[in-house]
Amino acid sequence: MTKAEADAVGQDPAITRAEDPAGAVRARIEAEDTRLTAAEKRVGEVILKDYPMAGMQSVTKLADLACVSTPTVIRMARKLGFEGFPEMQNALRDEVADRIKAPALKRDARGGDGHVLHRFADAVIGNLTRSLDRVDTATFDAVAALLADSNRPAYFLGGRITGATASYFHNHMQIIRTGMTLLDQAPNVWPHYLLDMGPASVLVLFDIRRYEKDLLRLAELAAERGATIVLFTDQWGSPVARVARHVFHLEVEAPSNWDSTVAIMTVVEALIAEVQAKRWDESRERLDELEAMFSTTRVFRSGN
Repeated sequence: MTKAEADAVGQDPAITRAEDPAGAVRARIEAEDTRLTAAEKRVGEVILKDYPMAGMQSVTKLADLACVSTPTVIRMARKLGFEGFPEMQNALRDEVADRIKAPALKRDARGGDGHVLHRFADAVIGNLTRSLDRVDTATFDAVAALLADSNRPAYFLGGRITGATASYFHNHMQIIRTGMTLLDQAPNVWPHYLLDMGPASVLVLFDIRRYEKDLLRLAELAAERGATIVLFTDQWGSPVARVARHVFHLEVEAPSNWDSTVAIMTVVEALIAEVQAKRWDESRERLDELEAMFSTTRVFRSGN
């Protein structure tokens, strides 16, 4: 595409698919927000609301959902640096393929120079840096305020891999304040927890690829009861994002058969620190009581 052609459709000629073969469509939409017209922004909003599946529909269907014309969708795709709508869809298909990549297939990514420890550390540090650059501090502050509010009961649950992270988060929050519940991993008992959820409730979910349909259904049911959903997910985004009020997109790629949760854990630990700071007087009393129990109750002692 020539500069004249790029100018005609409002596309920055410096942004091309060839120069950024692995660029996420979500990131492009967010980066180009100020250059998009009001109608083009509506297309972006529709895509992000159900990302990436909304963008996999026909150009006509996507235009109808955004209440814009078909040419508007095409112009928006070109402003994002694509030759047209089909190329943007190809990029989305690539992202979907990355999402569902099985752990066994990731072994090819383990190459590179240097010791595996250093390669792994470099990858994790990169994940952390990019994740923190992406985190919206307003979202962080809003979630910290929710979890610090003792009038809001909070529930925690993760998937097959992230269940341990959910348990870690819950364990610390339970020390800080009352009203914290870790859901059982078995879906058949979740209705018991849903029974107590309402508009004041907060449901904190962890879901990274390969996404778990049961978590999506739980989130939908909790949202129907008025609960506020907080989601920790990967850079591609769990389907739970469709019903979540607050979403943390954190990078998980690593030179391993398995994804890394270091970036997720960093945000979790920062939230723990912030919630404790907000409730320091109350949490200090709970900590003192807990230490007293460990000191005076023989059954909790280790050793003797």
